[in-house]
Amino acid sequence: MTAEHQRLAVNASKAVPLVQWGPYLSERQWGTVREDYSPYGDAWHYFPFDHAHCRTYKWGEDGLAGISDYLQNLCFSVALWNGKDHILKERLFGLGNREGNHGEDVKELYYYLDNIPTHHYMEYLYKYPQQEFPYEQLRDENRKLGREEEEYEILDTGVFDDNRYFDVHVTYAKQAEDDIFIRIDITNRYNKAAEIHVLPTLWFYNRWSNKQMKEMPNISWLSKTSVKASHEALGNYYFYFQQANDALFTDNETNTQIVSGVENETIFVKDAFHHAVMDKHHVEELRNRKHGTKFSPVYKIKLAGGEKKTIYCRLSNQLLDNGFVKGFSDVFTIRKKEADDYYAAILPKGVNEDMARIQRQALAGLLWSKQYYHFDVERWLSTSDGITPVSNTKQTGRNHDWKHLKNQDIISMPDKWEYPWYAAWDLAFQCISMAVADPTFAKHQLLLIMREWYMKPDGQLPAYEWNFSDVNPPVQAWAALQVYSIEKKNTGKGDIVFLKKVFQKLLINFTWWINRKDVKGDSIFEGGFLGLDNIGVFNRSFHYSGEMQLEQADGTSWMGTYALDMMDMAIEIALQDASFEDTATKFFEHFVLIAEALNEHHLWNAEDKFFYDVLCVSGADPVPLRIQSIVGLTPLYAVSTIDKAALDKLEDFKKRISWFEKYRKKNKKFWPNEDRGDGEQILLSLVRKDRLENLLNKILDEDGFLSPGGIRALSKYHEANPYSVTVDGQPYTIRYDPGDSTSDMFGGNSNWRGPVWMPINFLIIQSIRKYGEFYRDNLLVEYPKGSGNKINLCQVADELTRRVISIFEKDAEGNRRCYGRYNWFYRQPGNEHLVLFYEYFHGDSGTGLGASHQTGWTALVAELISEYGRSKTGIEQMKKEALEDGIIPQP
Repeated sequence: MTAEHQRLAVNASKAVPLVQWGPYLSERQWGTVREDYSPYGDAWHYFPFDHAHCRTYKWGEDGLAGISDYLQNLCFSVALWNGKDHILKERLFGLGNREGNHGEDVKELYYYLDNIPTHHYMEYLYKYPQQEFPYEQLRDENRKLGREEEEYEILDTGVFDDNRYFDVHVTYAKQAEDDIFIRIDITNRYNKAAEIHVLPTLWFYNRWSNKQMKEMPNISWLSKTSVKASHEALGNYYFYFQQANDALFTDNETNTQIVSGVENETIFVKDAFHHAVMDKHHVEELRNRKHGTKFSPVYKIKLAGGEKKTIYCRLSNQLLDNGFVKGFSDVFTIRKKEADDYYAAILPKGVNEDMARIQRQALAGLLWSKQYYHFDVERWLSTSDGITPVSNTKQTGRNHDWKHLKNQDIISMPDKWEYPWYAAWDLAFQCISMAVADPTFAKHQLLLIMREWYMKPDGQLPAYEWNFSDVNPPVQAWAALQVYSIEKKNTGKGDIVFLKKVFQKLLINFTWWINRKDVKGDSIFEGGFLGLDNIGVFNRSFHYSGEMQLEQADGTSWMGTYALDMMDMAIEIALQDASFEDTATKFFEHFVLIAEALNEHHLWNAEDKFFYDVLCVSGADPVPLRIQSIVGLTPLYAVSTIDKAALDKLEDFKKRISWFEKYRKKNKKFWPNEDRGDGEQILLSLVRKDRLENLLNKILDEDGFLSPGGIRALSKYHEANPYSVTVDGQPYTIRYDPGDSTSDMFGGNSNWRGPVWMPINFLIIQSIRKYGEFYRDNLLVEYPKGSGNKINLCQVADELTRRVISIFEKDAEGNRRCYGRYNWFYRQPGNEHLVLFYEYFHGDSGTGLGASHQTGWTALVAELISEYGRSKTGIEQMKKEALEDGIIPQP
């Protein structure tokens, strides 16, 4: 075992598998629902970026390259000033939803370079302009743009031209669990001298304003290179820092003069450091105070062109005479070596150097995206933030029926700036990638979302804080099986207790779906937008008046997948605990009924050979919404195989399905399984073989779904063939839209009308591979369509995987397709190995779009690289590349 594996083994024995200190600080607390106390739910306007530096938060903290303890009592992050900005750079800047032409978007350059599960080693890189940060330029230029135009990004402003910026490289290395060394490397990337102020900042989350503490915490002066931080719950910590130009104290209290026009009672407010550093305002008072709830040494550093200087700090629960004894910096070398050993142990051998970096940075981003999330809906609804009184409107507004939800946990976030809140189906995908790095934490996260302080009493899982009642696809059972299988494959042992816990909770959630989303009781399901924002020609979450119903191909397919996954889980458990055998039968029967409804109802269009949503109006013929999107590919996800050996051990289950099969076939009813010729396996799927071939024909068409970077969410067919429909007198149209969203549906910051999305590609690839393992060479398809090249489905899965990975890889000129027109920046020395993991990718070019740090579900590329590295196609391709590059000698 590596040193990190040994630490993880200790962590796994805890009731909650968390380390005390980690990257738990959000990158955006402003503009969130939980900080919104307005009567009408206008979160972006109520707490804008311009208040973040001077107004205290109620539900958490944020910062730049920061850490906190797991209850976020004490926080640390880095603040900067280039001598020109009107505020200190304490947090990442981005546009609110109404400021961007495609919704909210971070406008900064930062990178998660490295991390390991216990956070004993972490690296973060931030690029800070030496010219004035273009806050207003970014706002003004984006306001001018329409939805049809590309966003105006920070690399468009010119502030990074000629390398006129600082690299701020922050590294954390733990000496022990409660003893953390911090290294801040500042490099002048410009060819001329430049000056920067660096403020390593320590502060307490303001809980005292809510009367949640008996005693106010305190940071007090010890010496010119140390302070003491005292907290009634956390205990005492000591912050050691090298000799600085200054040391300032203030309090984490709102500057009411700026925020609400009320005169401050004290000068010691949250933004006091800004004024002290920039214009020397009250600097003597802050310097001489010697105590407070926010503290920072101030380093004024001048660097020659290309020069690097380093600042060291240390946060420890030990009182020491000298925080930096001789040889202290060796801890960074030791922890870096341990991180290298850890990744060498868990990642596949033989992948090329670039692919290995992509994989490691994806997992590093995933680990950096852990965040402290605090939200008590009942308290939020019934109390004031001290600025706005309690509103009666709010009592019947957003999330008013989720009063049971009381979250205070470390949760894996989709993106700590763009989505600094959990989303039920995002989290499921994130756990699959997390299982490679830390299966214990992955299992904990899946179970957490099902706990009673999350799941509604009726069984509904919370979607996300903007509307907990929205409905996301029910992927938790599938994700649990994926996590279970990854751990079993890597350790040789499956965690049956984990499966049992998940199964018991999902029984409740499955029942909620059956009772709430099957309106007619005919196994045809609704669900609304189901996480796919603007995939429909109209908003699928809108409830039309009168006798009108939208029967959803994906809602029905997701439920078929859910039933099949629950059956698989029950079978796996029943092999060790016979009491679960009859529940396997229960979910098998559910699956058969849903499969019948999907295939025998009007969701399959025989003319187009595709599944569609169908609009049903009383007294009229059903109207298929003939949109070739991933909605119609969702039936592919429901595929499973049962080994005959396992079936023979489950006599009651075998007897029941055998009777059920004979009964249905005798009565000429739909039957969804197929035996393989060798008699060793049974295939269960929503899609019979001929329809599978029909769907693959569209998937593998480069003029349809198949892009250079994977499967598009909407077929390119609709570029020349837009689809239109009129509902209640209102015309709607959808067309292929490969880039950013041109509609404002669900905020307009995501687009499912053409781009490539990682989670959907992962699901499709996994499903095609499952079909391929069953059919082997008995089913060959043309790849790509029209090429005349026939391959089996496992090979198709490999080829699709290769396309997805290629989005991130460097080509012969050093370009990565994900960077599009910004490759000029990422070809520069020092930037060539930096990789960003975007939310989705342009359907033609592969350029990254949406959130830029979605690791998050885009970290699934790490698992795809592992699968590719183990596949026959991948092994042969990597061997060929190694021969061509001279890494291995020619035979």
